[in-house]
Amino acid sequence: MSGPGIFEETTPRERLTSRLVQLVFVLVLAVLWYVSTNYWGISPILLPKPQLVLGELIDILRSGEFWPDLLLTLSELAAAFAISMTSGVVLGFLISRSPVLVKVFEPLLAGVYAVPIILFLPLYVLFFGLGPASKIALGATISFFPIVLNTIAGFANVDKLHVTAARSMGASNWHLFRYVLMPGALPVMLSGLRMGFTVALLSIIGSETIASLAGLGHRIVHLAEAMDMARMFAYIVFVIAIAATLNAVVSGLESRGRRR
Repeated sequence: MSGPGIFEETTPRERLTSRLVQLVFVLVLAVLWYVSTNYWGISPILLPKPQLVLGELIDILRSGEFWPDLLLTLSELAAAFAISMTSGVVLGFLISRSPVLVKVFEPLLAGVYAVPIILFLPLYVLFFGLGPASKIALGATISFFPIVLNTIAGFANVDKLHVTAARSMGASNWHLFRYVLMPGALPVMLSGLRMGFTVALLSIIGSETIASLAGLGHRIVHLAEAMDMARMFAYIVFVIAIAATLNAVVSGLESRGRRR
């Protein structure tokens, strides 16, 4: 479990400092990229010049050609996360209600989570095909484990004194859940949901690069096979921007949920 104070809010100064460090890191990478491709003789086949990538990125945004692939990837992500969130939270809560079930299933689920499930992508493709169904199934499977494990940990570690006190005051099962169990478990659950969302996104894009008919990952592989490196890197930058934006939104929702 998390140590004391891990969920404390950061100060505005700390947030500003972290953002500045992140910005400096990105700027350093951009400068190294520019210098290595323009002055150090790095082959454009391996790493195209950033100004060319920027030009391709602008063209991609202006043309709007990314919309079909983006919408497909986001729809796969939404479906996968909805499935894993619902099943993970419900199953995690049910397991957490019994100490015996916690002792049995928590190490079992943690052990399965340690297995790189992406290795089973060929089986998912065999059962669900090359279309969105296999990506949804894989993303839901991989993101299920951090959600269910954090849900179990959150509910199982609610202070027993609070539960006893609520029961002694005549709290019903619903009031116990609403005012004691859920507030106590919520911080850990939110961490699990954020982790589940992140791994779902990564697994879906990763599986699209391996076996798919459309999507952002498929687009990147298609450009790589055509040796259109500048446009391929432009799509990589685009995907990174989308992933960073989604992660920022989810992290913001997590922080907002903690403050309630």
